[in-house]
Amino acid sequence: MNLELFAPVTGQPEALGQRAVVLRGFALPFMDELLPAIQDVEQASPFRHMITPGGFTMSVALTNCGTFGWTTDRRGYRYATIDPTTGRPWPAMPAVFARMAREAAAAAGFDNFEPDACLVNRYLPGARLSLHQDKNERDYDAPIVSVSLGMSAVFLFGGHHRADKPVKVVLQHGDITVWGGEDRLRYHGVLPLKDLPHPLLGNQRINFTFRKAG
Repeated sequence: MNLELFAPVTGQPEALGQRAVVLRGFALPFMDELLPAIQDVEQASPFRHMITPGGFTMSVALTNCGTFGWTTDRRGYRYATIDPTTGRPWPAMPAVFARMAREAAAAAGFDNFEPDACLVNRYLPGARLSLHQDKNERDYDAPIVSVSLGMSAVFLFGGHHRADKPVKVVLQHGDITVWGGEDRLRYHGVLPLKDLPHPLLGNQRINFTFRKAG
């Protein structure tokens, strides 16, 4: 795959693969409900920097909502119904989250998407996400729906092998990326976040990804 840079065009969807697309500004109409909902999730299950099985501390802070939450420690990567930090179930997925995820999935050609897990990530300047596959889910038929809020980021969308050179995609506030089908297990990541504060959210990027985990 050749290295490319996709510059954003507001309101215009962009194909990244056979079953992968960026929906520009799709989350903006939901914004009044989204921000209070994020605060509610954080209050119930605070952001934390998890430890990978290799003993590294993730630069991205994470929490979850929904029936299942993704977690990692020295024992490995997995989904769990209980937040290991609070000892309680993860907070319920806000209705606006589920509604937006279903509508974005449908707009990308994936009807009847019913997510049961939502990873909420907080990036501060310098935070990054190395190339990886989302493969802890039991249902690979369901897509991944990823929402970007706050500071812009460069999303890396690669191939089915880690060595494949990724496409670079500039994601801005309100963009939603959806991938599934033959693109479901493609490697992806995020370059280190530049310190370019957003007028609404300041010097952070909030990203949440919806999955069918159970």
